[in-house]
Amino acid sequence: MSMPSIPPATERPVVGSYDDYASAQRAVDFLSDEGFPVERTAIIGSDLKMVETVLGRLTTPRAAMAGAGSGAWFGLLVGLLLTLFTIERGAAVPLFLGAIVIGAVFGAVFGFIAHALTRGRRDFTSRSQIVASTYDVVADAEVAEDARNRLIRLNWREG
Repeated sequence: MSMPSIPPATERPVVGSYDDYASAQRAVDFLSDEGFPVERTAIIGSDLKMVETVLGRLTTPRAAMAGAGSGAWFGLLVGLLLTLFTIERGAAVPLFLGAIVIGAVFGAVFGFIAHALTRGRRDFTSRSQIVASTYDVVADAEVAEDARNRLIRLNWREG
Protein backbone atom coordinates (compact mmCIF):
# COMPACT_ATOMS: atom_id res chain seq x y z
CA MET A 1 0.00 0.00 0.00
CA SER A 2 1.54 3.30 -1.03
CA MET A 3 1.26 6.52 0.94
CA PRO A 4 -0.64 9.38 -0.72
CA SER A 5 1.69 11.96 -2.15
CA ILE A 6 1.86 15.17 -0.15
CA PRO A 7 2.51 18.36 -2.09
CA PRO A 8 5.61 20.29 -1.03
CA ALA A 9 4.78 22.75 1.74
CA THR A 10 5.80 25.70 -0.42
CA GLU A 11 3.12 24.81 -3.00
CA ARG A 12 0.26 24.85 -0.48
CA PRO A 13 -1.95 27.91 0.06
CA VAL A 14 -1.21 30.09 3.10
CA VAL A 15 -4.10 29.98 5.59
CA GLY A 16 -2.52 32.20 8.26
CA SER A 17 0.63 34.30 8.83
CA TYR A 18 2.16 34.97 12.23
CA ASP A 19 5.03 37.01 13.66
CA ASP A 20 6.28 34.26 15.99
CA TYR A 21 6.39 30.49 16.05
CA ALA A 22 4.27 30.22 19.20
CA SER A 23 1.36 31.95 17.43
CA ALA A 24 1.63 29.66 14.40
CA GLN A 25 1.78 26.65 16.71
CA ARG A 26 -1.28 27.93 18.59
CA ALA A 27 -3.15 28.21 15.28
CA VAL A 28 -2.39 24.60 14.33
CA ASP A 29 -3.29 23.48 17.85
CA PHE A 30 -6.61 25.31 17.52
CA LEU A 31 -7.25 23.54 14.20
CA SER A 32 -6.48 20.22 15.89
CA ASP A 33 -8.88 21.01 18.75
CA GLU A 34 -11.53 21.78 16.14
CA GLY A 35 -11.13 18.33 14.58
CA PHE A 36 -9.38 19.67 11.46
CA PRO A 37 -7.04 17.17 9.73
CA VAL A 38 -3.81 18.88 10.85
CA GLU A 39 -1.70 16.26 9.07
CA ARG A 40 -2.59 18.25 5.97
CA THR A 41 -0.92 21.43 7.30
CA ALA A 42 2.63 22.71 7.77
CA ILE A 43 4.34 25.67 9.42
CA ILE A 44 6.88 27.44 7.21
CA GLY A 45 9.36 29.96 8.61
CA SER A 46 10.56 32.62 6.16
CA ASP A 47 13.58 34.93 6.17
CA LEU A 48 15.59 32.74 8.50
CA LYS A 49 18.43 34.14 10.58
CA MET A 50 20.72 32.68 13.20
CA VAL A 51 20.70 34.49 16.55
CA GLU A 52 23.54 33.79 18.96
CA THR A 53 22.89 35.04 22.46
CA VAL A 54 26.07 35.58 24.47
CA LEU A 55 25.60 34.14 27.96
CA GLY A 56 28.85 35.21 29.58
CA ARG A 57 32.60 35.22 29.62
CA LEU A 58 34.41 31.87 29.43
CA THR A 59 37.60 31.67 31.45
CA THR A 60 39.88 28.67 31.80
CA PRO A 61 38.62 27.94 35.36
CA ARG A 62 35.01 28.12 34.15
CA ALA A 63 35.83 25.76 31.27
CA ALA A 64 37.41 23.37 33.76
CA MET A 65 34.35 23.57 36.02
CA ALA A 66 31.99 22.93 33.11
CA GLY A 67 34.17 19.97 32.10
CA ALA A 68 34.09 18.68 35.67
CA GLY A 69 30.30 18.85 35.68
CA SER A 70 30.04 16.95 32.40
CA GLY A 71 32.60 14.43 33.55
CA ALA A 72 30.76 13.91 36.84
CA TRP A 73 27.54 13.13 34.95
CA PHE A 74 29.40 10.63 32.79
CA GLY A 75 31.00 9.18 35.93
CA LEU A 76 27.56 8.89 37.50
CA LEU A 77 26.35 6.85 34.53
CA VAL A 78 29.43 4.62 34.57
CA GLY A 79 29.17 4.26 38.36
CA LEU A 80 25.54 3.19 38.12
CA LEU A 81 26.37 0.59 35.50
CA LEU A 82 29.33 -0.72 37.49
CA THR A 83 27.35 -1.00 40.71
CA LEU A 84 24.64 -3.00 38.95
CA PHE A 85 27.19 -5.70 38.18
CA THR A 86 29.15 -5.57 41.44
CA ILE A 87 28.91 -8.82 43.38
CA GLU A 88 30.14 -7.38 46.69
CA ARG A 89 27.49 -4.97 47.91
CA GLY A 90 29.92 -3.34 50.34
CA ALA A 91 32.07 -2.25 47.38
CA ALA A 92 29.18 -0.67 45.46
CA VAL A 93 29.14 2.74 47.18
CA PRO A 94 32.91 3.40 46.96
CA LEU A 95 32.89 2.23 43.34
CA PHE A 96 29.95 4.52 42.55
CA LEU A 97 31.48 7.57 44.25
CA GLY A 98 34.91 6.84 42.76
CA ALA A 99 33.47 6.78 39.25
CA ILE A 100 31.88 10.20 39.81
CA VAL A 101 35.11 11.69 41.19
CA ILE A 102 37.27 10.21 38.43
CA GLY A 103 34.80 11.45 35.80
CA ALA A 104 34.84 14.94 37.30
CA VAL A 105 38.66 15.05 37.41
CA PHE A 106 39.05 13.88 33.81
CA GLY A 107 36.31 16.26 32.68
CA ALA A 108 38.01 19.20 34.41
CA VAL A 109 41.36 18.35 32.83
CA PHE A 110 39.85 18.02 29.36
CA GLY A 111 37.80 21.22 29.78
CA PHE A 112 40.91 23.11 30.89
CA ILE A 113 43.03 21.77 28.00
CA ALA A 114 40.30 22.32 25.38
CA HIS A 115 39.85 25.95 26.40
CA ALA A 116 43.59 26.58 26.63
CA LEU A 117 44.04 25.24 23.08
CA THR A 118 41.66 27.89 21.69
CA ARG A 119 44.18 30.57 22.75
CA GLY A 120 41.48 33.12 23.48
CA ARG A 121 39.71 32.87 20.13
CA ARG A 122 36.35 32.18 21.80
CA ASP A 123 36.30 33.45 25.36
CA PHE A 124 32.53 33.45 25.78
CA THR A 125 29.65 31.02 26.08
CA SER A 126 26.56 31.37 23.95
CA ARG A 127 23.32 29.78 22.83
CA SER A 128 22.34 29.72 19.15
CA GLN A 129 18.93 29.46 17.60
CA ILE A 130 17.40 29.83 14.17
CA VAL A 131 14.47 32.25 14.00
CA ALA A 132 12.25 33.40 11.17
CA SER A 133 10.75 36.82 10.44
CA THR A 134 7.34 35.30 9.70
CA TYR A 135 5.68 31.92 10.11
CA ASP A 136 3.04 30.84 7.58
CA VAL A 137 0.56 28.07 8.26
CA VAL A 138 -0.20 26.31 4.98
CA ALA A 139 -2.72 23.58 4.15
CA ASP A 140 -3.52 21.29 1.25
CA ALA A 141 -5.59 23.11 -1.38
CA GLU A 142 -8.63 20.89 -0.77
CA VAL A 143 -8.90 21.92 2.90
CA ALA A 144 -7.32 25.40 2.83
CA GLU A 145 -10.60 27.35 2.76
CA ASP A 146 -11.95 25.38 5.73
CA ALA A 147 -8.71 26.07 7.65
CA ARG A 148 -8.90 29.80 6.85
CA ASN A 149 -12.50 29.99 8.07
CA ARG A 150 -11.65 28.21 11.32
CA LEU A 151 -8.63 30.46 11.92
CA ILE A 152 -10.82 33.52 11.45
CA ARG A 153 -12.82 32.30 14.47
CA LEU A 154 -9.56 31.94 16.43
CA ASN A 155 -8.46 35.46 15.51
CA TRP A 156 -11.91 36.83 16.36
CA ARG A 157 -11.83 35.04 19.72
CA GLU A 158 -8.34 36.39 20.57
CA GLY A 159 -8.87 39.84 19.02
